[in-house]
Amino acid sequence: MANQKIFAGPRIRRIRTAKGLTQTAMAEGLGISPSYLNLIERNQRPLTVPLILKLASAYRVDPDELQGEAGLSLAALREVFSDPLLAGELPGEQELIDVAEAAPNAASALVKLYRAYREQAGRLTDLSEMLAREGRATAISAARLPIDEVREVLERRPHHFEGLEEEAEAFRRVLGDGEDLSGALRSWLRSEHGIAVRVLPVATMPNWRRRYDRHSHRLFLSERLSPPDQLREIAIEASLIRMRAAIAIEVDALKLSSDEARRLARFELARYAAHALMMPYQPFLAAAERARYDVDVLRSRFAVSFEQAASRMTTLSRPAMSGISFFLMEVDGAGNRLRRCGAEGYPHSRFGGGCPKLAVHAAFAQPGRILVEAVEMPDGGRFLTLARTLEGPQGAFDERPRRTALLLACDLAQREKLIYGGALPAAGDGVMPVGPACRLCERTGCLSRAEPPVTRPLGLDEMVTGLSAFDFQ
Repeated sequence: MANQKIFAGPRIRRIRTAKGLTQTAMAEGLGISPSYLNLIERNQRPLTVPLILKLASAYRVDPDELQGEAGLSLAALREVFSDPLLAGELPGEQELIDVAEAAPNAASALVKLYRAYREQAGRLTDLSEMLAREGRATAISAARLPIDEVREVLERRPHHFEGLEEEAEAFRRVLGDGEDLSGALRSWLRSEHGIAVRVLPVATMPNWRRRYDRHSHRLFLSERLSPPDQLREIAIEASLIRMRAAIAIEVDALKLSSDEARRLARFELARYAAHALMMPYQPFLAAAERARYDVDVLRSRFAVSFEQAASRMTTLSRPAMSGISFFLMEVDGAGNRLRRCGAEGYPHSRFGGGCPKLAVHAAFAQPGRILVEAVEMPDGGRFLTLARTLEGPQGAFDERPRRTALLLACDLAQREKLIYGGALPAAGDGVMPVGPACRLCERTGCLSRAEPPVTRPLGLDEMVTGLSAFDFQ
């Protein structure tokens, strides 16, 4: 305490007003002048150790209460002002500190109001999705971050970009038909653009997967990445150079509202182009049909990762040459949905993806194992789903590895065309009843229910309790 200055003016003022004292009366009790107390209350003078001891003795103030910031209020205010609606309103954090310190009750009220706003916004979103399932279009607008806008646009359209497919096929012809795509891309980058590719140790690239140095014309890759991920990063860089115009055309067609959103979309489309380069459309579709869409066979045949092969399976919707319409969702261990896409767009209204009973959440308990399951939605729609964990970049011994889980799904009617269909019980048996999300699901007696449905009032009864904490009428 003696080695740091403690400014606690607003707290001293609250203590004084709570006890009904004037500045003169409190100053007399502390043995200081009223003008000095006034400076303390305006945070123009720090508290000294003798003064803190006098406060503790005269007014029974806990010295710990006079130290530090209003941590909880400050953290909650950060949450409020990180909302897209308020982003950029404050020049820095000092103003948040001032609010949390000077008016904690007002800060608490502001946080409550914001959380009520977020709750209502969530309910409106749920209601909008419910009405959309019934064929009634809605136009509920809300402030969005650029990443949210990009995700929404990409999720609602087919995950197929014919212009990029054609450019990737033309690029493969330039590179030749050899099996060493990584070597061909490295040679092309060096011969055509003077760019050398180097893999650097973790200590040199602690925070990056890929970094292009324009001054030395070198592309650096992290050794954390697996060989398929290193290949994808090289293919992304090559695609951004070779297919720049084609990617720009596709980005413009998405009609995004900000430069930041367009930059994010450009990266997503560069990744799509890299997959198209690594797994050319016609050979991949032919191999998928022969292997009955066995993801492990495909990733081995094209020397890619499970995630890359699964993602490519969602793009097979070329006119007159299409495969099964898959859709995909990636989540983390906390249930955050990181990515969603589909050959016909992600089926929000039919599938949702927010049900805790989906196998994608159980996959974390069985890393590396493929879980196959048939699920049925409340409207009778049935899907074949397979879920598997994905390992992120390799960490050091003392780092916690990044692990997510992927769900790949298609209409259950396609089960005979998939190798995974044989892992299911006979048609009609063993189908797991799920819902789009707890707030949109009216299934009763669900052990996994996390929230009450937005369409039903709670059915609280002191004499009866159901299986869920959210019984409803």
